[in-house]
Amino acid sequence: MAAPKWSWRMGLGLGSLAVAGLAVAGWYSLDKETRAVVASLPTNSDVLFWSTEQRDAGFRALDRFPWLAQARTISKGDKVRALPQGTPLEIAADVDAYMTRQRASAIVVLLDGELVFERYGLDFGPDGRWTSFSVAKSLTSTLVGAAIQDGAIASLDDKVTRYIPGLAGSEYDDVTVRQLLTMSSGVRWNEDYTDPASDVARFNAHQPEDGLDVTVSYMRRLEREAPPGEKWVYKTGETNLIGVLVSEATGKPLADYLSEKIWSPFGMEQDATWLLGTTGHEISGCCIQAATRDMARFGQFILEGGVIDGARVVPEWWLQEATSTHYATDRPRRSYGYQWWTYDDGSFAAGGIFGQGIFIDPDRRLVIASNANWPLATDDDGTDKDRDAFYDAVQAAADTRNTAGVHLRN
Repeated sequence: MAAPKWSWRMGLGLGSLAVAGLAVAGWYSLDKETRAVVASLPTNSDVLFWSTEQRDAGFRALDRFPWLAQARTISKGDKVRALPQGTPLEIAADVDAYMTRQRASAIVVLLDGELVFERYGLDFGPDGRWTSFSVAKSLTSTLVGAAIQDGAIASLDDKVTRYIPGLAGSEYDDVTVRQLLTMSSGVRWNEDYTDPASDVARFNAHQPEDGLDVTVSYMRRLEREAPPGEKWVYKTGETNLIGVLVSEATGKPLADYLSEKIWSPFGMEQDATWLLGTTGHEISGCCIQAATRDMARFGQFILEGGVIDGARVVPEWWLQEATSTHYATDRPRRSYGYQWWTYDDGSFAAGGIFGQGIFIDPDRRLVIASNANWPLATDDDGTDKDRDAFYDAVQAAADTRNTAGVHLRN
């Protein structure tokens, strides 16, 4: 996750009505997202420690302020993939109450590619873009599949140092690409979002060695706690390494590669952006700003097997392997694949702190994209459990639809 820096100094010369008038005019020339951030300026450089009001404003505008973080555009194409309006899905839950509990900003549900439910909150809407947090991990993983399909990555069993020479001589010498994907490197890491001294809070602010990406410089110093492949530990830093690996292998920035392989040809409705770390590389474990409908479209791309207009973007075996369980985790109901959370019923999900998600159920041909601003970054027994219950309710509604013969799944 990014550790953005804020350094605004704002003031008015009280003796000058002209300056005041210009300031007022400037204020009203801003869009509502920018005005909201200005009205709730964060006082901490790390988003993990912003107030709820600061996150409400900031999550929809992280890419608007270059002094916060630079961003690279993920360009859409010339054509937009339609989301045909389907018969509205009748969900047996109080959705308004659920959205209030979740502090949800968006829910978009697709069934067989049709838009069957859409709801917004927190003064957010379909034209806005919300940051993804770790939902980006699943997009980064998919780009590994694309790079394999393109021949840029030879094998998941290659050592990561083949593609990231800056890791040579570190504990990553014997770690494979597959072990990065499954977060089973055995390298010690602390992902405690409440601890300012944790690795996840510190690594983006690290001062890199000359010539090295900031993540590579930080990660090469870490110690080992288990043999490679033996132990699963959630590590955002390793997803950032995956992004470096894909860029090194393909010779392209991640944002450009995502646009080329998926965002443009699949027909996303809006440009998206990807925040950059201090050395100019996409923070690939985090921070894609995108419309919720476009995140639902990404889920539909995955649901359709990673094929666009008959052309395969990832190998035929990739998605089955990427979305299957490889490791048990410490999270209720969920195991782990290649940067995807997996469920026992064959469904799987991308998930991000503070309530971002893409849930995909292949059997029901179902996609749920959602964004939120939870009070806490993670809460397995509270908001996270509540969201899983909502996923269950949407699955049940899809089953009712299918049983009634209104909407038959393939």
